[in-house]
Amino acid sequence: MNWFEQITVLDVLIKGFIVGVVVSAPMGPVGVLCIQRTLNKGRWYGFVTGLGAALSDIIYALITGYGMSFVVEFIENPQTLYYSQLIGSVMLFGFGLYTFRSNPAQNIRPISANKGSLVRNFVTAFFVTLSNPFIILLFIGLFARFSFVLPERFFYEQSIGYLAIVGGAITWWFLITYLVNKLRTRFDLRGIWILNRIIGVVVMIASVVSAIFTLIGKTLY
Repeated sequence: MNWFEQITVLDVLIKGFIVGVVVSAPMGPVGVLCIQRTLNKGRWYGFVTGLGAALSDIIYALITGYGMSFVVEFIENPQTLYYSQLIGSVMLFGFGLYTFRSNPAQNIRPISANKGSLVRNFVTAFFVTLSNPFIILLFIGLFARFSFVLPERFFYEQSIGYLAIVGGAITWWFLITYLVNKLRTRFDLRGIWILNRIIGVVVMIASVVSAIFTLIGKTLY
């Protein structure tokens, strides 16, 4: 592997990791479920809940990437790429605004007294996430924004990118369950609400900055 290929792989790794974190971070139904299970059942029950969500996310990522690959010649056109990145930034801003304004309390679910097995917790989280095809729109915005699907990338590079998405998601769930477990006596519904707002603000700021860089013909990545 030459120096250029190493840079390309690193580029795909970084972008994939960011995509995995951004997709996982908002406190939607599975995010709240993960925190609930961490607080009520223990950290590893919360973590496997996140793993179930990560598996569902990568399925939607593959569907999105495979679909976009059909129009990859259209996407690689410089002018088309310019507008797709702008549209991606707008979609991400909308997603950040939606996250900021959403109320995590609406996703609170009754927790059974029976912990169930780790496998059961994994499977239920998988289907909760899989039941939300809206995630495809988020992947489209992220893939467009980061130019994730490009024709010059080899199969192994694209595969590494998808693995990086899984790595980003798993890293997020590992860290959030660790944090919630450590702060369990002080982490309540308000804590979830504050975290969700912070995530929304970060996504909106990042989308605005990336849109500005696109408009002036620069790139952050």
